[in-house]
Amino acid sequence: MTAGVQTGAVAGAQRQKVVRWATTGVVLLAIALLQGDRILELVGPGRPVLLQALMTGVLLGGVYGLVSMGLSLIFGVLHIINFAHGAMMTVGMYASFLLVANTGLDPYATIVVSVALLFVIGMAVQKLLINRIMGQPLENQLLLTLGLAIFIENALLLAFNATPRAVQLPYARGVLPLGFTDIQLPFRVFGTVASLPRTIAFVGALVIAGGLYVLLQRTKLGTSIRAVAENPNGASLVGINVPRIYVLTFGLGAGCVGAAGVLVLPFLSLEPTTGETFNILAFVIVVLGGLGSVMGALLGGLLIGITQELGGVIFIGQSKLLPVFIVFILVLFLRPQGLFGKASE
Repeated sequence: MTAGVQTGAVAGAQRQKVVRWATTGVVLLAIALLQGDRILELVGPGRPVLLQALMTGVLLGGVYGLVSMGLSLIFGVLHIINFAHGAMMTVGMYASFLLVANTGLDPYATIVVSVALLFVIGMAVQKLLINRIMGQPLENQLLLTLGLAIFIENALLLAFNATPRAVQLPYARGVLPLGFTDIQLPFRVFGTVASLPRTIAFVGALVIAGGLYVLLQRTKLGTSIRAVAENPNGASLVGINVPRIYVLTFGLGAGCVGAAGVLVLPFLSLEPTTGETFNILAFVIVVLGGLGSVMGALLGGLLIGITQELGGVIFIGQSKLLPVFIVFILVLFLRPQGLFGKASE
């Protein structure tokens, strides 16, 4: 009897899998039919546009991955959905902007201050606010972090008003600092143009992501963080200070988004609501990559960056987020736990 039930369950799961793939194939076929002329044009005469979109998507996707890694780290350890993540990113961007405007520092030199500031803010938010709702229903977490995001955005609006601001790199189109005068800017890679600010943002995001990976996998603190993420009670029994790990982890997640804010500041317009778009995409990427998977967030960020830019040249006149959510829905339809998440038993 039991064997028959198990066989039936396996057969049912296989049927569902076939239905999912068949449905996905129909959706992709419909998109190909509706946008076939545009796709053929991009593959043929418009190939330079396609390659440029790929290059821009990869460069932007690295930053998306860094933003999402901080969010994924927080969720993986604290199981908190932080809707204030994007607002914290905006705080870091304004801190960098003020330093550049008042001291004349190179924008990228301010990353140390921005990361440190966001790290401290993150720890304070966890200690004073998040810690009070740990273990409470999900809606309490959502309301608290959403309220915090609204508070931060309105505080920034009061302090800086809604006037868009920008930071310019004096060497973005000519001479690099430290004597590198023989490098042509912007860079040309495989026939595409890679602007210096986006290239620096991409490389910086990969370096920071690599540093975070080493911290999590090769240090005592990282071992403690992974232990708390896996089993807080077990971690406590072996002597790990779980509340301290919660505070440090939230600080690390906020520091990641602070670094991302500095990296994108030279090529984005700064407003009190700048972080909102990154917030939405970060949640998409975290779910897409697998909840709690830090490396999944990085790879998911690259996928979403490419999808967004390719969608912009394929679906002309539509929002770039349209293909992002198409891919998001299809991936979750085929693999509900995300690309790198573990299937629930």
